Amino acid sequence: MLTVPRLEKISPSNVDAAIALKVRPDQEHLVAPVAHSLAEAYARPDVAWPRLICDGDRIVGFLMAFFDIDFAGDGTGTDIRYGLWRLNIAAGEQGRGYGRFAVQAVAAEIRRRGGARLTVCWHPGENGPEDFYLGLGFRLTGEMSGDQRVGELELS
Repeated sequence: MLTVPRLEKISPSNVDAAIALKVRPDQEHLVAPVAHSLAEAYARPDVAWPRLICDGDRIVGFLMAFFDIDFAGDGTGTDIRYGLWRLNIAAGEQGRGYGRFAVQAVAAEIRRRGGARLTVCWHPGENGPEDFYLGLGFRLTGEMSGDQRVGELELS
């Protein structure tokens, strides 16, 4: 039976499974572990939106979106953005459309909140997600966020 992926909130009943989720070993240097992301979500509940990606009864990934972040960080509010903060797809679940589903789900939530573009940052290099994001229609902005490239997807 074909199932449709869904997002679930992090809860006491699934937090241990969320923390146990691991990307491929060759990708570990590219994305923070779920436990780190959950700590950031705890510290920034005003902007963080952590969710598990589930398929049936299996947890296949984790995402964390952000809403209303002052991307420039200068307090002026001139560069407010919405986007995908983290995306961790379990090592054995990659290549099955869960990443695409995650991006589409975040885009839908951004639209629901009145946003018009989705921002994402990634580490460039081997085994990185650049081809994935560019293949979904993101464009490089030319900006860097630390050592990460910044991409945007216009939402219509």
